[in-house]
Amino acid sequence: MRKLFTSESVTEGHPDKLCDYISDSVLDSFFAEDENSRVACETVAGKGVVFITGEISSNANVDIEKVARNAIKEVGYFGENYDIDYNTCKIVVNVSKQSPDIAQGVDNSLEDKEGEAVNSEGAGDQGLMFGFACDETEELMPLPISLAHKLSKKLTDVRKEGIIDYIGADGKVQVTVEYEDSNPVRIDTIVVSVQHREDVSLDQLKRDIKEKVIKEVVPPELLDDNTRFFINPTGRFVIGGPLGDSGLTGRKIIVDTYGGYSRHGGGAFSGKDPTKVDRSAAYMARHVAKNVVANGYAKRCEIQFAYSIGVAKPVSIYIDTFGTNSIPESEILDKINKKFDLTPRGIINYLELRKPIYRKTTNYGHFGREGLPWEEVIEL
Repeated sequence: MRKLFTSESVTEGHPDKLCDYISDSVLDSFFAEDENSRVACETVAGKGVVFITGEISSNANVDIEKVARNAIKEVGYFGENYDIDYNTCKIVVNVSKQSPDIAQGVDNSLEDKEGEAVNSEGAGDQGLMFGFACDETEELMPLPISLAHKLSKKLTDVRKEGIIDYIGADGKVQVTVEYEDSNPVRIDTIVVSVQHREDVSLDQLKRDIKEKVIKEVVPPELLDDNTRFFINPTGRFVIGGPLGDSGLTGRKIIVDTYGGYSRHGGGAFSGKDPTKVDRSAAYMARHVAKNVVANGYAKRCEIQFAYSIGVAKPVSIYIDTFGTNSIPESEILDKINKKFDLTPRGIINYLELRKPIYRKTTNYGHFGREGLPWEEVIEL
């Protein structure tokens, strides 16, 4: 049976991703000075104004406005010809400390209070998180989101390197993969929408994107005469970034994870310190799922963790290998329980999450990338 599946990615200049990057830059700045910082930072951007809010408790002294301006500049929004100028845009900072009602549950877990554990930290919120891996790509990610991220990254690379010097920071990519019996066989459709200068013709843009982006990224054996290419299908994308559309932290959670190929618990990542299990437990779930596949126990694996606020241990662990497992799922679950401490403190210590590593996770997916601790392959 043949079927189609589509995933999306966006460039770092997309207004939502700009906000994610500002929030993670703030988080890293606090962690650089105080590894015990509690940070929940949200950013909104639109039409020359950036609004930063949230709850931060820390001993660090951080100039949040300066951090935000530097982040906007790094993404590529500078000068009067751009949609938002890092130097002149209005930045409003409205940050308070973490609620003591939340802090008391994080500082000491329910298990600690009841004498079941010593100095254990509780989860910073209730929630459910999913991790996923499959053997479709070398990085054990689904092919549609893997290619979408690589194309988005290439759009940014050709802009910053001057290879295509007339495109802007804002852009989006969609990749549709055709599957036969759960195996990817070809690319059916590629959609690219990228901001550009007004004086550039659509024909030139289409040629350059196809030759200098798509053909440089997508394996030629996956393309055929029937593959469809939609490049700036509206015909014009001059107004972009926060001027064209408002941005908000945490609005690209499917882009950040598995492109919709796996389920999602609903929690966002950017701007959150690792006591928030929305982030840390999702990273751990990916680590566990990836190593189930990497160790040959299954070809596809989805893991779910669920937590209660103020409680250290997960309230449930779920595993589904979709019939691809080489050993019983009960044995895989036993291996997981014996190998990993899935409390917030256990995850934070195991993955070394109290470091300023988060800005490099913001763009092009939090999973399937080299150099991140949750992507390490171990013996399970």
